[in-house]
Amino acid sequence: MSNRKPTRLLVLCLLVALLQTVVDSAYAQDRGSDVKPSVSKIAYPETAKTAQIDDYHGTKVADPYRWLEDLDSAETRTWVEAQNKVTFGYLAQIPERRRLHARLQKLWNYERYGVPFREGGRYFYYRNDGLQNQSVLYTMASLSASPRVLIDPNTLSSDGTVALTDTVVSPDGRLLAYGVSASGSDWQKWRVRDIETGTDTADILKWIKFSSVSWTKDAKGFFYSRYDEPSAATKMEELNYYEKLYFHRIGTPQSDDVLVYERKDQKEWSFGGTVTEDGAFLIVTIGQGTENKSRIYFKSLADSGATITPLLDDFDAAYSFVGNQGPVFIFSTTLDAPRGRVIAVDTRTPDRASWKQVIPQVAETLTDVTLVNNSLVARYLKDAHSQVKVFGLDGAFIREVAFPGLGSVTGFAGKPGDTESFYSYTSFTTPTTIYRIDLTTGASTEFRRPKVGFDPSRFETTQVFYTSADGTRVPIFISHRKDLKRDGRNPTILYGYGGFNVSITPEFSVASLVWMEMGGIYAVANLRGGGEYGEAWHEAGTKAKKQNVFNDFIAAAEFLIGNRYTTPAKLAISGGSNGGLLVGACLLQRPDLFGAALPAVGVMDMLRFHKFTIGWAWVSDYGSSDDPADFRSLHAYSPLHNIKPGGKYPATMVTTADHDDRVVPSHSFKFAAALQAAQGGSAPVLIRIDVKAGHGAGKPTSKRIDEATDRFAFLVRELDIQMPK
Repeated sequence: MSNRKPTRLLVLCLLVALLQTVVDSAYAQDRGSDVKPSVSKIAYPETAKTAQIDDYHGTKVADPYRWLEDLDSAETRTWVEAQNKVTFGYLAQIPERRRLHARLQKLWNYERYGVPFREGGRYFYYRNDGLQNQSVLYTMASLSASPRVLIDPNTLSSDGTVALTDTVVSPDGRLLAYGVSASGSDWQKWRVRDIETGTDTADILKWIKFSSVSWTKDAKGFFYSRYDEPSAATKMEELNYYEKLYFHRIGTPQSDDVLVYERKDQKEWSFGGTVTEDGAFLIVTIGQGTENKSRIYFKSLADSGATITPLLDDFDAAYSFVGNQGPVFIFSTTLDAPRGRVIAVDTRTPDRASWKQVIPQVAETLTDVTLVNNSLVARYLKDAHSQVKVFGLDGAFIREVAFPGLGSVTGFAGKPGDTESFYSYTSFTTPTTIYRIDLTTGASTEFRRPKVGFDPSRFETTQVFYTSADGTRVPIFISHRKDLKRDGRNPTILYGYGGFNVSITPEFSVASLVWMEMGGIYAVANLRGGGEYGEAWHEAGTKAKKQNVFNDFIAAAEFLIGNRYTTPAKLAISGGSNGGLLVGACLLQRPDLFGAALPAVGVMDMLRFHKFTIGWAWVSDYGSSDDPADFRSLHAYSPLHNIKPGGKYPATMVTTADHDDRVVPSHSFKFAAALQAAQGGSAPVLIRIDVKAGHGAGKPTSKRIDEATDRFAFLVRELDIQMPK
């Protein structure tokens, strides 16, 4: 919470009934019984209500569970413990849970690699030996040399809940700046490690969120962004405003860091500082919330008296710095190109008439460009799967990189003079494989291929297209075992996101593989609001048009049912964060269409999301209840405010975490309490609240396995799945 006291309860004592889930005696005696526990057998914790009512532009809106926003109060903690006792008691009665955990753990135990990068004459990469809670950072002098552990985050905590968030090597390869976060928090603490000795320097930087660092060419220090220190009591809820750009000199305390840039008149502006490869300039990228637009300022680092100078200051499009040739800066942009293009801007003649187009917009969506081997490597999305093309600095096409199938690719980093790079390829049925590419010939060779204990030839992914309510053509990936019969009885998970210009592309997941082994279908719909088809696709799912996203998801469910992949009783919907909002809205709008719902860390209170941590930044996608027109559209679909007393809702298990300081857990707390109170059907409504966890990033392997186990156990029970022997 920000600048206000915790809400006081009208009733100070929360009365809680802590009862174990009771199951039918037949089920307890016969592990093969199809009888499900009845919702009447579950005694939910009693959730106190208050008389809180807010006035939104003349509309009175009740918020009886407002007290659950006080995350550290004794009443909220008691409620969390009581809910978890009911949920875990319920899950403990599902006999398949133990088998699921064993299979997930066995398959998860495989060697995984990150994409290598080279700096200061050394190579660096991440590796996980299988069940390590956190991946370990290694370094080696050459590709044929033996790797050496540089940072093992598993040694930073006993339970694996401290994670590396980012690592940046100094240009001379001597020092490593690295960020860590605890219990999944967005707050990062940065340190500096001597790469040769493996010891840390005295440098410690705090109160950093959503920022990396960028070293100066001489490796004497780096630029980074931070917020002012929050109050200890509200650091997990307090609004994050007024980010500032600093320079830190190695060997000095953070209190001596030089303030490079701030805007006291712009509390919502965020700053990212990047030093050009030649060390001549500092590029300052300025954002505002999550809007897909930016400003670009710059400063000469050769001139000690130089100031920050605006270059692209109209906030009219997205601009992403790619590299420079002296004073000529190369950017990818959405200006006059909603699917992206590449331009060159000469800082000596920065007027728009002097800009040069290097790579024009094409039918595919441009997602990333790197300058390596004195060429431009452009990554595109073609119907939500990766495509990579290489161009000269003059924009002349050189080649397209070939991949094994419909998958996702990351990597292609490097310096202008490098002749090699690395990239990863993955798909729904292909574990992430690392390749080295010779950029002079275009030849790719395998660098690391993981060995997972399954036969990929037994599974397949197809991409098809369906029609949404307004006639829009939407792609969907459908993955399953090849021997699956389309008889309308297959248990199915439909996943979606649909927001913030985020593209959902094919990705290998042990959890999805186990689901398919069980005979399940895993379907991923590429909804409007995402970035799969550029800015127009994104904008079609924002603010007053947000209902398009829900319509796309509902149409995907109807497509799967209509084409006999599944039936409502066997269909579960799943999504996290903005995807949790998606699931919450859809289960309320079409409860008849789904057998189960799994909303994770969701934005459920659309009238108050902007009052916590970084929630204000989402107004660009959602709008704000402070605006009368936005309020009407938000109130129309806000999950918390569209629960109808006595409604018959599908089996629902909400998941969240007590340290989520991005989408604060009160969203899920209030939604679960309201849905439990309103449920008029026989399906259970549970909430699983992880402790020492956050929004998802950095979650330990053990917690990921436990959560997947419980989600699948819940679906096995509620979708009446007969697991293979």
